[in-house]
Amino acid sequence: MVSAYCVKCKASREVKNPRSVTMKNGRHATSGTCPICGTKMFKIGG
Repeated sequence: MVSAYCVKCKASREVKNPRSVTMKNGRHATSGTCPICGTKMFKIGG
C-alpha cells in the first residue's frame, strides 16, 4: 500500500483507491483519498 500525508487529519495514512497519474511536467505521482475523512491525497513520485 502507498502512504501519503493527509492535510486535514495532519497524519500520514494509507491511500484509499490509489491510482497512478502523470503530472504536466512528466513526473509520476499517486492520487487517492483518505480512508478516515475522505479528503484527496497526493504523493509525488509514488
